Parts: sequence; C-alpha cells; structure tokens
Amino acid sequence: MEKARAMKIYRTMNEIRAFEERSYQLFEEDKLRGSVHLCTGEEAIPATVCSSLDDHDYITSTHRGHGHCIAKGARLDMALAELMGKATGYCKGRGGSMHIADLEKGNLGANAIVGAGIPIAMGAALAQKLRKDNHVSVSFFGDGASNEGTFHEAINMAAVMKLPVIFICENNGFGISTPVSQSTSVKEISIRASSYGIPGITVDGNDVLAIDEAFLTAKMRALKGGGPTLIECITYRLRGHWTGDPEPYRSRADVAAWKKKDPIKRFRTYLLDSETATEKLLNKIEAEALTAMEEAAEFALNSPEPDPAHVMDDVFYEA
Repeated sequence: MEKARAMKIYRTMNEIRAFEERSYQLFEEDKLRGSVHLCTGEEAIPATVCSSLDDHDYITSTHRGHGHCIAKGARLDMALAELMGKATGYCKGRGGSMHIADLEKGNLGANAIVGAGIPIAMGAALAQKLRKDNHVSVSFFGDGASNEGTFHEAINMAAVMKLPVIFICENNGFGISTPVSQSTSVKEISIRASSYGIPGITVDGNDVLAIDEAFLTAKMRALKGGGPTLIECITYRLRGHWTGDPEPYRSRADVAAWKKKDPIKRFRTYLLDSETATEKLLNKIEAEALTAMEEAAEFALNSPEPDPAHVMDDVFYEA
C-alpha cells in the first residue's frame, strides 16, 4: 500500500476512535440526545473502504454509522453537533446519531432500520449505471441485516442488472445480543453470494490489508461491468450494542481477547514493521486526531439549539 493512502487510513481510524470515545463520554455526562451505537473496534472497515472512494461514489450506512460518515469525509464538529441535537449538525439536529447524511460527500445516509440501506445503495448503483459515470455504490450493513428480505432482494436485482455496487457485511458477531450462530443458517455470510451468482468473500475485518485487497478487486469488477460483490468482514465491537448496554450476553474474556486484535494497534504495528511510517509520525497523527476531536466537542457544546420557529422546515417540499 502506498504511504499516502496508508497514512490517510491510519488518520481516519484514529479520528473515528476519538469520535466514538468522546461521544461515549458526552453520553455519560448527559450531553447527548438519547443513546448512541458505537463502532469502537470496527474502524478498519470504513477507513479502508472509503480511502478508495471519492465524493462521487455513494455509501449507505447503518445505525452504527459514525465511522462510515467520518471515513467518507464528514467534519467531526458537524457530526458531533448532530449527535447532540444542535442546529449546526448535518441534519440540523433532527437526524441524531442514527440518521446522519452528507450528500456532498456521497453519504446517502445512515438508517436505523435494519437492512434498509441495502436497496438504497442498489438504487444508487442503478442510477450510476444509467448515467455511465464510472463510480460505485457501497452498502455497509451488519450480520443481522443479512437475514432481512431487503438483503436478498437488493443483491438479486443488482446481480441480474450487473450494477456497480459492493455489499459490505460488518459481521461483529451479534445482532444486538443474539449471537450469529443462533440467528444465521450459514457459518459464513459471504456464502450467500453464490445463490445470486456473484463473488462472495470473507476477510479479517480488523486487517486493513485484507480488506483493501478484497475491496479493490470488487471495485474493479464493478467498474468493468461485472456487477456486485459481497464482502463479509469479521470484526468485533469493543463496546456494547448501545451506550447503556449491560452486556450479559458475552464474557469479559471474549472482549479482552478481541482487544488484543485492535485494528488500530495492528495497523500501527504493520506501518512500523514495514517502515512505511516512523513512530514519531504515527504519534503525531494520533495526537492530531485527539486535538481535532476536542475542537469538535467545543464546537458542538457551544452550538445553538434548534429554533422551534423552524420546526416545519424541510418537512414539505414546495415546487
């Protein structure tokens, strides 16, 4: 991997981690609107995938979508302001944690409905194919979404029409508190791709290089008119399903074991061992991510609340 993109990925991973940890702290201080679903431990997937996309490529996200939003180029301050329900947020404080959208960056929005973003990405890919604009759409979703009808319907249509879409399943082992083994009939979700005649691959979702290789292959296939690919990334969320989750469904030993597979630490080790970067440079990137997050928090905390006089804005379309 070329140094510039490797550094971009490492910076993005650290920004996502800083964002999630600061959000958790603000939740504990009762400064966020409701709960948030954090992707701590899953940073490698959005950071790596989105490093190969530009503003004209589309993504759809999930209820655990802060990482996707940031990796696609969102400002930390506006994203956090949205979580806090402030007027300066991406959706003017109306979307909150699970509904951030940033159309200028190609982020078609996160979605709290399980699996709902999958057909949206498929539709975006159809538009791209009709326009012949040589870009791709990416749908991020969790393991639980692979059991929804939207998953099968969207993949089938994308396969039939050979649409330029890549389906990214972030398999973190649990659908809320239900283990994948108790909800899903196959050991590898990627196997389901064979039902639709498209490639399916399972990779280590905490390994930047493995994700990158799989995604670049899928992107090239899509751009050449070969159609979609299903990529399953095996990962783990280091925090609970939500910020108040007591987590009775998993052991502390399992969490501790996965912390040793922390994707940020793993990529840091690779960058040092391969002499792609120096420890001084990586320390600088880590410090800059923390500083940027503190500036974002200051912006969000000092942002105004939405004005009730504008409660009907954006509700109805006026021709």
